[in-house]
Amino acid sequence: MEYAAWADIACEVLETPYPYGAAHASTGPDDVDVTPDRLHPAFHGSYDWHSSAHMQWSLVRLLALAPDQVGRRPIEVLDRRLTPEAIATEAAYLRDRPSYERPYGWAWAAMLVAAGRETKWADALSPLGEVIADLVLAWLPKQAYPVRHGVHLNTAFALALLFEAYDELGRADVVDAVHARAVEWFGQDTAYDTRFEPSGTDFLSPALSEAELMRRVLPEAEFASWLSAFLPGLGKDAHQHLLEVPVTDNSGDGQLAHLSGLALSRAWQLRTIAPALPDVASVLREGADRQVEAVLPTVTGGDFMSTHWLVSFALLADQA
Repeated sequence: MEYAAWADIACEVLETPYPYGAAHASTGPDDVDVTPDRLHPAFHGSYDWHSSAHMQWSLVRLLALAPDQVGRRPIEVLDRRLTPEAIATEAAYLRDRPSYERPYGWAWAAMLVAAGRETKWADALSPLGEVIADLVLAWLPKQAYPVRHGVHLNTAFALALLFEAYDELGRADVVDAVHARAVEWFGQDTAYDTRFEPSGTDFLSPALSEAELMRRVLPEAEFASWLSAFLPGLGKDAHQHLLEVPVTDNSGDGQLAHLSGLALSRAWQLRTIAPALPDVASVLREGADRQVEAVLPTVTGGDFMSTHWLVSFALLADQA
């Protein structure tokens, strides 16, 4: 993989201040300044808060995977953002607005904290991990039902990342809370109907996101049985469209650009669940490979509405 090119585009989009979608809910006439680096001193650039968070996760991961290839520019970008002062501002913002970026942005920010736990930025990032843990523990008991669509509010995708991040951070309380909710919400699901995937702006497969979460929380043998009941015929005579390249768009339409991410997230999830279905594992991997190959040029060579976030999903697929 072209890790150097991925690092370069991640730095480039993070250093692109506009366009920026703040998603800031003003509380009054004195709370209307949405200048990106003032409002979010760590998570500005890269179009929006969550993309900035996960593209910084991408840089931390790339520095770990291929430090000689990516050079010093990612370090310089992260040094300017992941300061104690900037992270304190971000943590306070989340604490004051407990539904902001819930759960997608929370999950990616927690992944950044986990990825940075053995780096020079660990101490600065720690308060962000703590506040997100508190928010997750307060939110999960109140969330009556999971969100099952294919965009940011998808519950299964966020829970999978939160489970991974807080397991790495040693927060058994968060891991246990995520585990309990995952089993409660999804443990009895069977014969999932994927005929209506994807929706027009999906970057996640609801079916595969759920399967990827359950892979994490169930014992290996139990997951294999669950998956066979959940997506019967996957890799054989059913759900074939999940293995094929979706129609993608690189015109600069941010919503249609989601479909390139769908190809990458499907590839990641197909690769991680494939070992549970050994008879068709090669078929699932081939489907994953097709989808990565189709959109890989867009990761670094596409319009900003594609490049400002796709590296992260390419990394998930690459490391699966």
